[in-house]
Amino acid sequence: MDAQGDAAAAIEHVVIVGGGTAGWMAAAAAARFLNDGRRRITLVESNAIGTVGVGEATIPPILTFNRRLGIDEAEFLRETGGTFKLGIEFVGWRDGKDRYFHPFGTHGRPIEGLAFHQIWLKFRDAAGVGRLDDYSLPTLAAAAERFAHPVADERSPLSGLAYAYHFDAGRYAALLRRHAEAGGVHRIEGRITRVERDPSGSAVAAVVLSDSRRVAGDLFIDCSGFRSLLLGDAMETPFESWAHWLPCDRAIAVPGGALRPRPLATRATAHDAGWRWRIPLQHRTGNGIVYASAFLSDDAAERQLIDALDTSAMGEPRPLRFTAGRRVQQWTGNVVALGLAGGFLEPLESTSIHLIQEGISKLFALFPDRGDCSVERVTFNRFMAASYEAVRDFIILHYHANARTGEFWRHLREMPVPDTLAEKIALFRRKGRVFRYDDELFAVPSWVSVMLGQGIVPVGYDPLVDALDERRTTDALVMMRQVNEAAVAQMRVA
Repeated sequence: MDAQGDAAAAIEHVVIVGGGTAGWMAAAAAARFLNDGRRRITLVESNAIGTVGVGEATIPPILTFNRRLGIDEAEFLRETGGTFKLGIEFVGWRDGKDRYFHPFGTHGRPIEGLAFHQIWLKFRDAAGVGRLDDYSLPTLAAAAERFAHPVADERSPLSGLAYAYHFDAGRYAALLRRHAEAGGVHRIEGRITRVERDPSGSAVAAVVLSDSRRVAGDLFIDCSGFRSLLLGDAMETPFESWAHWLPCDRAIAVPGGALRPRPLATRATAHDAGWRWRIPLQHRTGNGIVYASAFLSDDAAERQLIDALDTSAMGEPRPLRFTAGRRVQQWTGNVVALGLAGGFLEPLESTSIHLIQEGISKLFALFPDRGDCSVERVTFNRFMAASYEAVRDFIILHYHANARTGEFWRHLREMPVPDTLAEKIALFRRKGRVFRYDDELFAVPSWVSVMLGQGIVPVGYDPLVDALDERRTTDALVMMRQVNEAAVAQMRVA
């Protein structure tokens, strides 16, 4: 096709169905990267339909997303009630009495190209070496309630830092809305009552509102939440359940008063049939309980949540129901789903917002025209499937590697896990090896932290470590510990 034909086939109207975090993330990004003055971007949402809005903890890639949208960090923290996050504290996941920290950033530094954790595995019992946590600056800083921004200079210990945010998801959506509308996004208020497909049935032609207004478009982005109004209902894209691996199917959320001092980490506390979250914001604390209804009643779950609050409840408990899994395709015809419309994984590792971000990034990288976009669609679906499955495996790891008592935890310990996860566990159990595939989200330090935290201790280590001089290596490890301690002491109190 010639240049004139390409221009004629360009997407002219992008319609985003649903607001909330997913919808306004998509809208703000579209305003920044898709709005060339010729393309229209419309967001349709109804004030009468609530949003889930409990995803308040994130991982470091959110910094890149905000930066690309031109959102200043100080403005972001002010407008969203945001706080800094250095990782996740897990309480009681192994045997009910333990706790460990999954930090952002790195552990120590490689020596002669060898992964740091492999060196630590060999020398961990040597005098002065200490815990793996002693080599993680985010872990030490969170424990000391201190914070500093990372630096690019690899000679500085602060180069090993990474961080993310806790924030109010509703306020974040409002901030994104202001950026989106300033960038030309048109918002239509209304409740969708019907979806029209084109004559072939292979694409959505328009959505029709309760007052009979018709909103036609070339590309539809489904951000309608669990309803999956376009991808699931209109395009009949099946849902693949992962409940056999992740049986938790309900949650209850309740806000509490603000914590003082304010922790620099999300807390995930295991209980008899799931886990509780605690997310510290400037103005309040996000609290919730995730549980399997086959093992715990709704009333008992609510009592557990309220009894465990660190501060007084500031509102009524809000129940949620869900099934872990994803749509078998997240792009069907001219409909692309983001967020809950495409799949759900419980927020144990704060990945919900990141998966929205990944979907936006890959959609824009593969942005179609009105012609045949089957190649782009296949590539997008393959990438998003891999992204969801990698996060799925990481979450299953927390549940599967446990020594807790009770029917719920015994079931998870004894169940077969996906082959991809079984291979990772076996490799780590033998010699502490972690292999990542494609664009997996979680890096080696994350797998190491959770494997060790959940009690999977390798019986050996990489034999290449034996080539290192023992005295020089242990001296280097002791020095790294001292440098980290000094760096934390220089940080500001959070």
